Amino acid sequence: MSDRLIMKLRVVGARLTTPDVLMLDLQHPKRPALPAWTAGAHVDVMVAGGVRQYSLWGDPEDRGRYRIAVKREAGGRGGSKWIHDHAREGSELHVSAPRNHFGLDGKGGRYVLVAGGIGVTPILAMARVLAAGEADFTVHYCARNAAQAPLLDELRAVCGDRLTTWFSQEGRRLDVHTLLARAAGAELYACGPNSLTAALETAIAAQGFPADLYHREHFAALSDADFVPDSFEVVITSSGRKLHVPADRSLLEVLRDNHFVRGSSCEIGVCGSCECGYVSGDVIHRDAVLGVKARASRLMPCVSRARGSLTLDL
Repeated sequence: MSDRLIMKLRVVGARLTTPDVLMLDLQHPKRPALPAWTAGAHVDVMVAGGVRQYSLWGDPEDRGRYRIAVKREAGGRGGSKWIHDHAREGSELHVSAPRNHFGLDGKGGRYVLVAGGIGVTPILAMARVLAAGEADFTVHYCARNAAQAPLLDELRAVCGDRLTTWFSQEGRRLDVHTLLARAAGAELYACGPNSLTAALETAIAAQGFPADLYHREHFAALSDADFVPDSFEVVITSSGRKLHVPADRSLLEVLRDNHFVRGSSCEIGVCGSCECGYVSGDVIHRDAVLGVKARASRLMPCVSRARGSLTLDL
């Protein structure tokens, strides 16, 4: 479980934005101001049998409520179905304070934002902040059609003519190569299904787009059916203590067994709750959270591993 503040928030608004995406407005029943957040942040929501992560899409300046959107995933783990079936106006949900692994860098240059489907949620919050700051930005939104594009009206209201939609059923698909050519020098932010971010990353590698200008957030665990884990050794910097991580156990599990308490939530490399620093080692990053820069010194012990020996900043 996450070691973040957990609040019991009341659902004060619940309506469908598309046939399978439920928008929820959440308020504290007694406190007028919720913990502050920045564009790109997400919260943990406790559901029957687990915890799920949802990005905040509202206005960070509005401390009175959190706004999330939940897509019912028919083939998911059951969390979204539980929320769709149980969240009603007046009901209460246990929600964590926000965490952000997908924040805007704030350098003040040009921004290109790419969203796919429900991945629009953090992108909408970013667009709202950039529009308020009169920044130079464009948004590309991919979906099957307008009726299945969550929060489309809200995004149009924020972006105006800076929004381009790509609806595949209308024969309009985003050409990622053209996008990258036109995004030269800009900060590129993307959130959407793995197919979208994988296409972007293939094109980024092929066209030499600077990796440090690319920022992405996945909302599902990375899949690698061919990955075969090996055992590795860990050294704890503060004490010099050595730990063995067997091939069939995660680094997070071994740390817990040895009383190095780590907060955690999803344990599939998505939420970022168990993030840990390291000093040296050949890390096999298998999370969907950390960017290129962060991976030079940070890892997610729930899924990531190492070759040989790894020295942790603990």
